[in-house]
Amino acid sequence: MPSTPAIIRVIASPQSWVEGEALRQLEAAARLPGMRAAVGLPDLHPGKGAPVGAAFASEGVFYPFLVGNDIGCGMGLWCLELPARKARPERWAARLDLEGPWEGDAEGMLASLGAKPCGFEASLGTVGGGNHFAELQRVEAVHDPAAFAALKLESDRLLLLVHSGSRGLGEAILRAHVDRHGTGSLTEDSAEAHAYLTRHDQAVCWARANRATIAERVMRGVGTAGSPVLDVCHNSVTPKAWNGQRHWLHRKGAAPSDQGPVVIPGSRGALSYLVQPLGDGAAHAHSLAHGAGRKWTRTSARERMRERFTPDALLRTSFKSHVVCEDRDLLFEEAPPAYKAIDRVVGDLVDAGLVRVVATLAPVLTYKTRSRRE
Repeated sequence: MPSTPAIIRVIASPQSWVEGEALRQLEAAARLPGMRAAVGLPDLHPGKGAPVGAAFASEGVFYPFLVGNDIGCGMGLWCLELPARKARPERWAARLDLEGPWEGDAEGMLASLGAKPCGFEASLGTVGGGNHFAELQRVEAVHDPAAFAALKLESDRLLLLVHSGSRGLGEAILRAHVDRHGTGSLTEDSAEAHAYLTRHDQAVCWARANRATIAERVMRGVGTAGSPVLDVCHNSVTPKAWNGQRHWLHRKGAAPSDQGPVVIPGSRGALSYLVQPLGDGAAHAHSLAHGAGRKWTRTSARERMRERFTPDALLRTSFKSHVVCEDRDLLFEEAPPAYKAIDRVVGDLVDAGLVRVVATLAPVLTYKTRSRRE
């Protein structure tokens, strides 16, 4: 296989803080056999063995460990029929409960989105831990009225943003690969590569169905209906034609720039940005930031925030939005100061000519978890 050095690019301004360990991980991934490009986005931060907020292009082989254990994780956006003026976040925060198995037709929901039952249906419609959430939002400002209208959005309606993945399914798929191959690659067109990709694609479909089910539960919980606007995956590996050759595009916490508009959320105490990708995507691996990106580790966030705030103080934000999170550790770990400034992250993408801001969205109610039920 050719030994051409991989292109390494970090899209971040001097004003953006990128941890040295994240850069080391990016460079280490760029040295993997077959790697042709490693791109760090403005939300780049260290992950478990590989950085988050990055995209990688390889030739002839691909690396499941670069995708990680939450295959199919992504963001879905719904426009609700409920006017923003009728929001009742305090009432909803008291009663909204997404824990436990969904009581609806799991097989039917999966089938409607091209997925099949896989043994993890007890988790269908649940948010999960970490940085996952379901957030009711209002439109703060419309910056591109034509693009906003093209998505059939209305500025006076509430929106619902869901960030979740394949729950235990993706983890089981990665574990099976690691048990046999460690962090090694799979050669394209091999039987093992085909087997992994079949399971991978199933997890991507399952995760999309999970987000749709979460949306269904939230809408039922607040007494409204809605329609899907977009759904994008930010943990995946897919074939992609690039420079006249087939490559394998790995995204680890990286939103696609080749599938239409995406939402880039901030912390639960910040705006989210609805953006329109620009350009042909070749210079940045057809990928964008998927969020604000962590600034502090979870351990550091717990220690720092416990010194500064009581748990109750973190259940409201500077936007006067409400937060549902009954896991105290998670409440501290996911506190807004633990994340980078989303306006800087999106500003870097704008300055690089990669996106145009369509609208900004403000939090009304952020749902994390009712209790430790993972």
